[in-house]
Amino acid sequence: MNRMNMEWTTLRPESLDGDTVALSLARSRRRTLIVAAVVALVLAILLVVYLTSGSDEKPVIATAAEQGDIGAQQVSVVVPGRRAVPHVITATGSLAARRDMPVGVAGEGGMVARVLVEAGDWVRAGQVLATIDRSLQSQEAQQLSASIDVARADAALAREELERARALVDRGFISKADLDRKVATRDAANARVRVAQAQLGQNRARIGRLDIRAPTAGLVLERKLEAGQVVSSGSGALFRIAERGEMEAMVRLSQEDLARLAPGARASVTPVGSDRSVEGPVWQVSPTIDPQTRMGTARITLPYTPELRPGGFATAEIRAGTVTAPVLPESAVLSDDKGNFVYIVDQKDLVARRDVKLGDVSDSGAVVLGGLSGNERVVLSAGAFLHPGQKVVPHKPR
Repeated sequence: MNRMNMEWTTLRPESLDGDTVALSLARSRRRTLIVAAVVALVLAILLVVYLTSGSDEKPVIATAAEQGDIGAQQVSVVVPGRRAVPHVITATGSLAARRDMPVGVAGEGGMVARVLVEAGDWVRAGQVLATIDRSLQSQEAQQLSASIDVARADAALAREELERARALVDRGFISKADLDRKVATRDAANARVRVAQAQLGQNRARIGRLDIRAPTAGLVLERKLEAGQVVSSGSGALFRIAERGEMEAMVRLSQEDLARLAPGARASVTPVGSDRSVEGPVWQVSPTIDPQTRMGTARITLPYTPELRPGGFATAEIRAGTVTAPVLPESAVLSDDKGNFVYIVDQKDLVARRDVKLGDVSDSGAVVLGGLSGNERVVLSAGAFLHPGQKVVPHKPR
């Protein structure tokens, strides 16, 4: 008991000296002033934010306060509606000559004497691309030409003998049967002349086929021939020519996109590695669909430019009319392993996920082809910080 009395006596204010009490009271007042200043500063900041936040947001904040939702996150929303926008189909594909014409040996072939063109040259229809040695055929032509001269000489002799026989038949020196034989001899000689002429013409035609000629005007895409090479009709294509230099892009499209297309639709094709686009119409839409991939091919005619190289890769943007659909800023569209989606705010101000199908994405926004009617309140930004079912305070930006 005495010990407790001693401790109480020690802790009583009367046991402290005046300086210690004054120091303790000063510290207590200083802490009170600091806390009051901080509280006043926070209230002032909140007042400034409230006054400068705009008249449109005040009713929303007041409503949230009345409902006890002061802690709910504020989000910007938009009701996109629907509007007519150009429907652009973006696809990739390969470049090729619209009419890729292989050129080979039309005749019996032989050793190549000269090659007159290179890949990349423009040629006319019928222009000689390469020649094959024709020394043997030339000798045959000379022989046939000489045989024609012999046949003509025989025919001339047969005609003269026939004329003399006709003069003598009236005098009775030659019988009618001998005259008929003279006529037959003349006719046979004339026939031999024609046979020799036909043989010479055939030989000259074979010589002409020793020239490898362009079947049409166009651009030489490939040359597979060198002087001294022995070729024949079984050598395959020795040149490839793009008819009139026309190119095309063959792009793969889904069945749904093919249904929107028709020949004549305009397209813009950009080759990989180039910033230049080439315009052209769709000239053919595939009449069939691949049963494995459910895709078909659209073929776009393109005028020749050096950037369009057959076998290359390109991106095509095809303008397939217009479509009426919602358009959203790119910031409103999110994506994950399930695909593209947006967050909408329902009537209870709760966040909900909505999967969407996108169309053309450009500087003007992303066209939503499926998933939205256009009457929803869509979160414009900060969607990455939201989750389905979250309570928010929506407001429309001015």
